[in-house]
Amino acid sequence: MKVLLVGGSGHVGSFLTPYLRARHDLRVLDLHAPRHEGVEYIEGSVTDPDTVRRALEGCDSFISLVMKSGQGGSSSAQTIPQIIDNYQVNTLGLHLLLFTAHELGINGGVYTSSMSVHYRARDWYPTEETVPLDSPSVYGLTKGFGELICQYFARWFDMNLIALRITGPRNRAQYLDERTNPRDYGGDGDQPIYVTDEEDLADAYLRALDVVQVGHGRFDAIFLAGDEHEKAHNLSKAKRVLGWEPRSHRLLDASAPS
Repeated sequence: MKVLLVGGSGHVGSFLTPYLRARHDLRVLDLHAPRHEGVEYIEGSVTDPDTVRRALEGCDSFISLVMKSGQGGSSSAQTIPQIIDNYQVNTLGLHLLLFTAHELGINGGVYTSSMSVHYRARDWYPTEETVPLDSPSVYGLTKGFGELICQYFARWFDMNLIALRITGPRNRAQYLDERTNPRDYGGDGDQPIYVTDEEDLADAYLRALDVVQVGHGRFDAIFLAGDEHEKAHNLSKAKRVLGWEPRSHRLLDASAPS
């Protein structure tokens, strides 16, 4: 399957690429070239309709990874550039991507959302459907609007879309370091961040790509977190819909002294 990674040259896209291209033929749409050699690249912005169409032509599916001016989930502080960046990428760009994909007959894809769609000073996230989209940040607000756009295209354009509400995406070195030496992420009232390892994230994206190829008119939002004991996140929907659960903590168990 040929998959377009929108924003695939960024932090998350870069560490997902080796896992994704082991299974799929990749093309990247980004303002910057991919960090990995041998990946097809189209330079441009998700807000440019002609570039989006050119990037999607010949693809079977897509993953939207693009982001700009991200924020935490508990502060309403924002600047004019942050407002403009987030609305352009998370609403306008996403709408153009989904509309163009549908026109080209590409009816399944994955949207990278964020746990920051929620107010982050919570101890427990019981279900994706019952925790409101109540982020005070413009980043979280517009990521939530992005989920509503996905729902709109699922309902009215018969598309299959999964929104992965990721948290703490880390490459392997970062994951091991932060799990071994926990940080204090308590600023602005936020609860601890359950960092998620690159391999666990890649596994979720691969599974989501498979799921959206089946059925029609479907939207699912799914919590993803490196919270193997489910102290803060109910991950049962990820298990039910994707067959996914975090596994990289076993690397820590294997290295622990006996």
